Amino acid sequence: MHPQPPGRRGTVDRPYSALNLRLALAIFGLVTSTVLAVLAFRAGRTPVGWIVAALALLAAIDIVVIQVRRRARKRVQGTGFSMFE
Repeated sequence: MHPQPPGRRGTVDRPYSALNLRLALAIFGLVTSTVLAVLAFRAGRTPVGWIVAALALLAAIDIVVIQVRRRARKRVQGTGFSMFE
């Protein structure tokens, strides 16, 4: 697997996607959606709770995809990446 999706613009030196920023935002979305889903279920708003729980699931899937791409980038470029690169 390559760090960049096939057919996308970007190179190893200039990546197309800011994976570290995307990871931080996905984690924020997961935490926020989980808390809101729990609050919605406790308030008796079951349909809203299920919708927000689905958003939390999407954020969790996005985190997995991001981690796979970060590992592929690490294999190609080596170590030395921080959250803020």
